[in-house]
Amino acid sequence: MKSNKIWFVTGASKGLGLTLVLKLLAQGYAVAATSRNLAELQQAVPHNNGRFLPLHMDLSSEESVRQAIATTVSTLGGLDVVVNNAGYGLVGGLEEITDQEARQNFEVNVFGLLNVIRQATPHLREQRSGHVFNISSVGGYMGGFPGWGIYCATKFAVAGLTESFGAEMREFGVHATVVYPGYFRTEFLTASSLSTPKQPIEAYQAIRDSQAQHEQDINGNQPGDPEKAAEVLIQASETATPPLHLFLGEDAYQLAEQKIQTVQADLQAWQAAATATAFSA
Repeated sequence: MKSNKIWFVTGASKGLGLTLVLKLLAQGYAVAATSRNLAELQQAVPHNNGRFLPLHMDLSSEESVRQAIATTVSTLGGLDVVVNNAGYGLVGGLEEITDQEARQNFEVNVFGLLNVIRQATPHLREQRSGHVFNISSVGGYMGGFPGWGIYCATKFAVAGLTESFGAEMREFGVHATVVYPGYFRTEFLTASSLSTPKQPIEAYQAIRDSQAQHEQDINGNQPGDPEKAAEVLIQASETATPPLHLFLGEDAYQLAEQKIQTVQADLQAWQAAATATAFSA
């Protein structure tokens, strides 16, 4: 396997992205890191040793993404590991979230990620090696959270496209991993990363309670350590057989098991009726 891999990390000015970038640089990797706020990124990562390339990038602009990828390859000498980490949360009922608010969440969390994949893949495919980590969420595997429907939908989309991307890239020696973090102690639940509907509906008390719980109780008390999450990502990048599905955190494992048990129960309960649907011989 190639040593001294070159990483490309989006959403790197805070949270898991920032933690990962700092850890990668400390371990001697070359890293291109992107943010919509370049000054914030440069302040957060005070490295100037030729191995760190901070870049302003607008995920919604394919040209901006193309330039960032091209600059990474020309400046650092290649591209090996891509981490699609940029994104934001949206909490609100499906009825109360406007079309614009929903589409904007998809624009960043899904279509922005696709822009990166579209521009990075030619380099990985031609060199017949590489690894793409797409950061989803445990909410991209289990959607039973009131008020998180649109956000979960974006992360379910990330999971589905990662599975397909992995199948497409297999013949070229490129790996794909969808990452499902549970609750990690980052800025994700702060106002800068969590959006709410401009037109809330008073009837949805369960959603308001969930929002308050996340902002007031869970925020700052998440059980997951982002330092340890970053270590797992690096470990997965160095193995010859990385996972397609990577759940991060004990809570993520518990929620995944709950989902699997629910699906199995539904399969068994309806198997007789649902499988007797073929044309009669």
